[in-house]
Amino acid sequence: MHQLAAEGGYQLFELGGTDKALLYLSLIVSVIGLAVGYLLMQGVLKADDGTPAMKKIAVAIQEGAMAYITRQFRTIAMIVVPLAIVVFLTSAEILKEDDSVALSFFQSGLFRTLAFIMGGVASGAIGFLGMWLATRGNVRTTAAATRSDYPGALKVAIRTGGSVGLATAGLVLLGATIIILVFQNTSSAILVGFGFGGSLLALFLRVGGGIFTKAADVGADLVGKVEAGIPEDDPRNPATIADNVGDNVGDCAGMA
Repeated sequence: MHQLAAEGGYQLFELGGTDKALLYLSLIVSVIGLAVGYLLMQGVLKADDGTPAMKKIAVAIQEGAMAYITRQFRTIAMIVVPLAIVVFLTSAEILKEDDSVALSFFQSGLFRTLAFIMGGVASGAIGFLGMWLATRGNVRTTAAATRSDYPGALKVAIRTGGSVGLATAGLVLLGATIIILVFQNTSSAILVGFGFGGSLLALFLRVGGGIFTKAADVGADLVGKVEAGIPEDDPRNPATIADNVGDNVGDCAGMA
């Protein structure tokens, strides 16, 4: 009960040899996960990216997705800075059980704010990677499928998702383990900032991407199905590219 009550503050424990070994093993696993994710990404990029017509469409989608994510990150930056100040000001002095100071107000605020920024950067990087790689993996999946190379198409698709998944797990494990190793008894207070930063960026990316993709989807429906009587994904529909961009920024950047 004492441990639960002290969440976000000071926990009285000592890391033994086995504990530290497990934490170092956690670090190794996180690095291996990131390395495997990188190798999977290289495998995706080496696959054939299709015909000139397919490349032209893919480039248009990539440009639209990059324009969206760049604009969203600029907006997020304006919000994160004042929130980082709030995170610092709402921190508190952390006391040990004998009422001696484990972390002063300034130390607690500084470290928690740095963890908040680290979590936000990690989350934003994963969102960017998810969208960037998806807009390259989708055309390569299509290229393999048009050749009736269905195992190849499945391989590219799984490698694309697997790369982002391993990068997500690897960064989370790496950040949390480093914080526990460095701060130990006060690590829960610092992990609050790390988790808040990651969750905040994920929220912005998910909600922003969801709004964009739904607006683009409705626009493609109105222009195509309602006005012109053609499918929303028809090449003659001028909203098709925006709709495809929306699918990537919502389902890939947002969900990642």
